[in-house]
Amino acid sequence: MLTEISPRFHDLARKPESQIGLAEGALVLAAEVRQGVDVEIGLEALDGLVERTRPLVDAATTPSAVVAALNHSLFEQERFRGNQEQYDDLRNSLLDQVLIRRRGLPITLAIVYVEVARRLGLEAYGIGFPGHFLAKVVGVSDVKGGEIMIDAFFGRSLSVEDCVARLQATTGEPVELDRAWLRPATAHEIYVRMLNNLKLLYLRQGDGLSALGCFDRILILAPDAATEYRDRGLLLERMDCLHAAVDDLSRFLELDPHDESASAIRARRDALARRKPPLN
Repeated sequence: MLTEISPRFHDLARKPESQIGLAEGALVLAAEVRQGVDVEIGLEALDGLVERTRPLVDAATTPSAVVAALNHSLFEQERFRGNQEQYDDLRNSLLDQVLIRRRGLPITLAIVYVEVARRLGLEAYGIGFPGHFLAKVVGVSDVKGGEIMIDAFFGRSLSVEDCVARLQATTGEPVELDRAWLRPATAHEIYVRMLNNLKLLYLRQGDGLSALGCFDRILILAPDAATEYRDRGLLLERMDCLHAAVDDLSRFLELDPHDESASAIRARRDALARRKPPLN
């Protein structure tokens, strides 16, 4: 993760989703991670995907056949799929690399799917389903419920019942569907989820500085995310940045004083405040 936050990322954070494509935002985020990412080349690659897919979609005669044609193009012809063998490979989180390698995480592959679908005139969204990011196409009038869920990681369509069954298999317990799980995610929610993936990867690798860069960018996108201040403060403490740690833990307590961790964080903040050296 680059230390300096780019003007383009700040601009992305200020714009509503309607003013910038989802994939363009994800490419801007990739450019925050490493130098040399060319956003325009990534967009040109998406243009190529759209034009190669368009004839198949145009030939489909029903709404569900349109979705099937899109799936065939992206998952069979273009060979996009989840990288199960190297799930923690950083490149899976970077859209420019996903477009080149045809391998990614559920969220980056869903972004490709949604972007191509929208450019072809479909109403498609990312879905922050618990544990596994999905896409969905709505307005599919010839199927029950009028929508089809897409698991871009495994390259298949899912019904709502399939989604619930998968979650039950993961948890090992009966699960009752919460319709909020199928709500379209906003662009900023998607970018925050991508940054959280990166943050956890960096923390597992012991790269605190890059994880800190993820925290900084998350809080630009979601400035009232209380737990991000708490967790950044704890990371800053480990990095011996005590003044900044106290500030972040104090901000967490202001935003969410009744959180179950608030009492422990307050005691920790006060202890750090007594330890921090005076500023010159």
